[in-house]
Amino acid sequence: MNIALVDDEPIYLRQMAKLCHDFAIQHHYNLETVPFSSGEAFLEAFEENAFSIVFLDIYMDGMDGISTAEKMREKDSHCLLVFLTSSEEFMPEAFSCHAFEYITKPFYFHRVERVLQDAIQMLPVSSKYITISSGRTSNIPLFLSDITSVVTDAHYLDIGLADGTATRSRMTMTQFLELTEHDPRFLLINKGIALNADDIVSIENNCCVMKNGTRFPIRIRDRSQIEQSVREYHLKRISNRQPARRGT
Repeated sequence: MNIALVDDEPIYLRQMAKLCHDFAIQHHYNLETVPFSSGEAFLEAFEENAFSIVFLDIYMDGMDGISTAEKMREKDSHCLLVFLTSSEEFMPEAFSCHAFEYITKPFYFHRVERVLQDAIQMLPVSSKYITISSGRTSNIPLFLSDITSVVTDAHYLDIGLADGTATRSRMTMTQFLELTEHDPRFLLINKGIALNADDIVSIENNCCVMKNGTRFPIRIRDRSQIEQSVREYHLKRISNRQPARRGT
């Protein structure tokens, strides 16, 4: 997830970069920030799909934030735009540029955290990861988008991955879901079985059928609820303009 930071005051560039990286560490996201000290410098480097989010100061010497945003929108109408401002005076005009949110100065972590959490709900979900231990190896990073299934086996979890391999970790299902911060793509379809909804292609004969052809049994009494949960997940992803992961 690439984030552009545009502000003509170095102190605010440094502060926002730190808050974004603090958020990434705390919530396990792969995130990179790119600073720009003027609207002109940002526009010179900007290309469609170059950034997931742009934090843009409204009050800058030279080209101001609103003019910069208008030029940016000529190239990219989908990039999430968050204005940075010391005053809300020009916010109505700013939102004509299809801004997603705004943050007032000085910056505080709880506000930046909330905006980033809301923004991520509108972005592809492939950048989040967790770290697990397997055997004697600890701190193994796993992107959530690469996890297809999680199955309980006694005191362990067998974690199936998109490349067809699997890893085994000593933890409970509850601990796994807490690690993911209860990411909505992981659906409990039976006792001790959680599946990545992105990989469920159908429900047949009381089984979830995965993209790789693997079948997992569902709780028969909860079949209707499970089918509804899968539908609602995919409808929400479509409404948020989230493309299917891994290039599909």
